[in-house]
Amino acid sequence: MSDPSIRQHITDLVHEERALRDKLAAGQVSPADERSRLRELEVELDQCWDLLRQRDAKREFGENPDSAAVRDPRTVEGYLG
Repeated sequence: MSDPSIRQHITDLVHEERALRDKLAAGQVSPADERSRLRELEVELDQCWDLLRQRDAKREFGENPDSAAVRDPRTVEGYLG
């Protein structure tokens, strides 16, 4: 994935997140379903941001950014702040 396509995917996920919250407010989705999908979206967003950071780091050190890969949720969500 290119940086622009990753950023577009992030934008799409954020829009889905907003739409999901609107559906909850309108009673079109249950709170449990909303929480479940929001968690999935959060993980996917974290993976996208991680991928962009990997690509930036590879560029910085003269490596090919296309060699960066999406890391599994367990790795991405296991980072300590």
